[in-house]
Amino acid sequence: MEEEAHGAGAQSASDYINHHLTNLQVCRIDGEWVWNHCEAGLFSLNVLNVDSMVIAFLLGAGFLYLFRRVAKNATSGRPGKLQTAIELLVGFVDGSVKDAFQGHNKVIAPLSLTIFVWVFLMNLMDLIPVDWLPEAAAAAGVEYLKVVPTTDPNITFAMSLSVFVLVIYYSIKIKGFGGFTKELTMHPFTPPTRGIGIVTAPFFIAFNFILEGVSLLSKPLSLSLRLFGNMYAGELIFILIALLGLYQLPLHFGWAVFHILVITLQAFIFMVLTIVYLSQAHDTGH
Repeated sequence: MEEEAHGAGAQSASDYINHHLTNLQVCRIDGEWVWNHCEAGLFSLNVLNVDSMVIAFLLGAGFLYLFRRVAKNATSGRPGKLQTAIELLVGFVDGSVKDAFQGHNKVIAPLSLTIFVWVFLMNLMDLIPVDWLPEAAAAAGVEYLKVVPTTDPNITFAMSLSVFVLVIYYSIKIKGFGGFTKELTMHPFTPPTRGIGIVTAPFFIAFNFILEGVSLLSKPLSLSLRLFGNMYAGELIFILIALLGLYQLPLHFGWAVFHILVITLQAFIFMVLTIVYLSQAHDTGH
């Protein structure tokens, strides 16, 4: 199909889509750092998606600065609109933590707030018209620019791995290494400990370990792939709508309104699943 995308010059539709789905990458080839000539899959230790990392960092830094500034200037009198909005957000996250987290840990609420706001801000970049920032970057000499960090599986998987590390850490801290090991090998089927059952016990332990191991490893995968898949699909739809040229405006507006729900829901799901996984790590009921 050779129809031209709006603002894409002589690009075909497929070239336009590929360009918007390509990250600004840097990699090391033959001992030298090279831009935009990296051949790698979705995950590679040799390739850095610079645009995803920089935008994610800037959004995170901006979020921390804004919240710190509001906290320092907070008043007990008549608060401003920004303070009111942040207080409502903090109350919402605190209520979610109280509902889903069965334990006592002062880290969970700040962590949940950080995850929700940071993921929401990264998702929110998807509402910027797809040509604006890439064209501005091209004018500055930057060939590629993907502006939605959560459409990069490296970003979503890195976040989910951070949660996974916390799950392992608190599982061992709260239950002890022996308790954590027992959870992986003695649940949900308790191996027999008497008579002929001792012979079958290793099979029960191995079966339990496989079940619990798959359940444990699925946590970071479900966190990362759910967020990546939904945001990538949303971005792709925006790009396809942009191919319509001037006719994109009503469709773009309609999809953007609906997508506000998607980006908020995905941030909420990531936060809630993090709370639930950490709550399970604190559970000593097994």
